[in-house]
Amino acid sequence: MSAPPRISDAEWLVMEAIWGQAPRSAGQIAEEVGPANEWSEATVKTMLARLVKKGALDFERDGKRYLYRAAVPREACVRSEAREFQERMFGGRTSPLLAWFVKESPLSDTEIEELRALLDEKAGQDEGGQA
Repeated sequence: MSAPPRISDAEWLVMEAIWGQAPRSAGQIAEEVGPANEWSEATVKTMLARLVKKGALDFERDGKRYLYRAAVPREACVRSEAREFQERMFGGRTSPLLAWFVKESPLSDTEIEELRALLDEKAGQDEGGQA
């Protein structure tokens, strides 16, 4: 499977609306994301057209309107964006990435325990020959 397309911050908001509930019309999407971003329905339609061209969205005709649905899963886009961020900011290395987030983020005791459990699980997988 090829990598998901690059999605701009504005396009990401449109994708989130579609990942949350699909299929959706341009009008429905504009009602959800337009007011907070001061976008008209025409602006949303422009972004939808770009996302279709990039291969991020599929559409079908429903009478006079088009209904849009994601052509790529959210998880694949998150994974791609995260890997690109890791590569660009930390040279692809995981340890400095995690260290930066731990130092710079306010973490609750529960979140710290969750992180410890994930690291312990990962260490156990690596020791058992899995990864």
